[in-house]
Amino acid sequence: MSTRGSQMGTNPCRLRLALPGLRWLLGLGLFLGLQAVRSEAFYLPGLAPVNFCEAAAGKNAACKSSIPLFVNRLDSAESVLPYEYNTFDFCQASGKRNPSENLGQVLFGERITSSPYKFSFNKTETCRKVCVKSYDTENDNHMRKLAFLKKGMQLNYQHHWIIDNMPVIWCQDIEDGRKYCSPGFPIGCFITKTGVSKDACIIHSDFNKSNTFYLFNHIDITITYHKEKVKEIGVVRLVAARLDPQSYKHSDENNLTCSGPPMEISGENTEKLNITYTYSVRFEENKNIRWASRWDYILESMPHTNIQWFSIMNSFVIILFLSGMVAMILLRTLHRDIIRYNQINPEDIQEDFGWKLVHGDVFRPPKRRMLLSVFLGQGTQILIMTFVTLFLACLGFLSPANRGALMTCAVVLWILLGTPAGYVSARMYKTLKGVNWKTNFLLTALLCPGIVFVDLFIMNLILWVEGSSAAISFSTLIGILAMWFGISVPLTFLGAYFGSKKKFRCPVHTNQIPRHVPQQTFLTKPLFGIVIGGILPFGCIFIQLFFILNSIWSHQLYFMFGFLFLVFIILLITCSEATVLLCYFHLCAEDYHWWWRAFFTSSFTAVYLFMYAVHYFLTKLQITGIASIILYFGYMMVMVLIFFLFTGTTGFFSCFWFLIKIYSVVKVD
Repeated sequence: MSTRGSQMGTNPCRLRLALPGLRWLLGLGLFLGLQAVRSEAFYLPGLAPVNFCEAAAGKNAACKSSIPLFVNRLDSAESVLPYEYNTFDFCQASGKRNPSENLGQVLFGERITSSPYKFSFNKTETCRKVCVKSYDTENDNHMRKLAFLKKGMQLNYQHHWIIDNMPVIWCQDIEDGRKYCSPGFPIGCFITKTGVSKDACIIHSDFNKSNTFYLFNHIDITITYHKEKVKEIGVVRLVAARLDPQSYKHSDENNLTCSGPPMEISGENTEKLNITYTYSVRFEENKNIRWASRWDYILESMPHTNIQWFSIMNSFVIILFLSGMVAMILLRTLHRDIIRYNQINPEDIQEDFGWKLVHGDVFRPPKRRMLLSVFLGQGTQILIMTFVTLFLACLGFLSPANRGALMTCAVVLWILLGTPAGYVSARMYKTLKGVNWKTNFLLTALLCPGIVFVDLFIMNLILWVEGSSAAISFSTLIGILAMWFGISVPLTFLGAYFGSKKKFRCPVHTNQIPRHVPQQTFLTKPLFGIVIGGILPFGCIFIQLFFILNSIWSHQLYFMFGFLFLVFIILLITCSEATVLLCYFHLCAEDYHWWWRAFFTSSFTAVYLFMYAVHYFLTKLQITGIASIILYFGYMMVMVLIFFLFTGTTGFFSCFWFLIKIYSVVKVD
């Protein structure tokens, strides 16, 4: 050890921090950012285009003339409870055909089904009747359906329609000639008893009666196509679908004109009511938009790129600051300490000082080592799962076009990554001189996943009681349990078996008698360091976090996975550097209780995440109802737990590696 220490002590290059890696990170950020902004010639692998042609040529097997419209669940920004299309009293398809749903769609509560709206390519139709719904005030069943429809309009529930696997979007004109486009459109709108217009009623001047609901019972649909260079003449591919919801009273259902006064439903309806649903469709050619880039039109109203770049630059400033601090410590302070420790004659020195003073206690096992090793195993599993999922999403494999793929990939990866979880947990437990490796295996396989399962099960009960489409069926729950106990638990045992036979090598021996920790100042106490340590990582992600929460709770499309992957890498670097920095300061203060403190320093970012979730709930959302509030915080607690585990694991192993390196290059008598 002395020879190795003297070599390292006289060679500062060996301790040089990998600052050139920041150039690689900047280059990666530029590449991923450009990929998030432009995607002209690259489309999602695995999705084949569908060719369409007019009915006269529809007999050709290479193209289709019929264009089906599918409907998804209805959701609202004012309620966490989504409902299936058939839950509301809308027009139903005669022969229902439900596309197969993957695991991610089921867990997210997506329920795609066929609709009564059928189009033929390039066939324009005007004011076509779909169905008529009647409500008799003397029929209790009719009144319940009408009351539920009113509730949907009052809470601004949104339709989500799909044509050729594309969301049909609704665009509204806003200031500066720009448009705001949304992948959903409202059932209708409501004007309160005091005459306050809510939601879509604001943009319609003829919606002006108080205590009145206005139903959008007519839809104007515009389907845009592009002629591809294929052998068959007249073959096209759909590249966009837009709609404009309208409200018409339709006094005579046999003579429809789709004009006149809006479809009003009084808040205190006392007479029989007939609602006629209609639609118009037209087709237009676009020579500029190709099929491979057809999802770009959804981004027209999402000018978030500048904000995303601001977020990235903000994160880079934090990283440069931390990297400078770590470099200063490693290249100056720490290097100077090592040279001094290794070159001083042992006969001339009276007592060690600084971080070397605690070399005999720094690797002393902490309290609750079983729980720490379990957290580290689960954190490793989640960290690898998140990295691989975001990397695949960044490449386009998990884009919004492939519905449910993101969640499916994450769940499958978590199931298959039980082996590294068991291995890391058992090996760390062995390093901490634990002997009950079987108990460690059981806790690794069951503790954190069990907490998440119980939380989601309670949330699912609430959804089931409320009749929401997001409620997972009993058979799906059994399938998830089967994957957990049939695949993940055995893989965790396999990893734990091999991990229990090895342990991490510590460069110094531990004294038999623990050293007394001197009185610490306020700045060197654990709580202060933990609270400060979580601020910097959170500062790197809070802007990106806003878009993620918007995607989850405000039902907006999230598409900038390149930015998200880059921010994830920045988060890992920031957690590592902040933990190493604070760990060094505490060791210099002769406080060697670093194990849990290293984990909590970076994982405290999860506390700031929860505080931001509360702030987002109070300032950005309009959620009403006790069930929706419980669901919001129940799901956010799962997100906080996941964040807690993988950030804590990142900080811990960074600090662990740092201590192994610095104590392996000093001479210890």
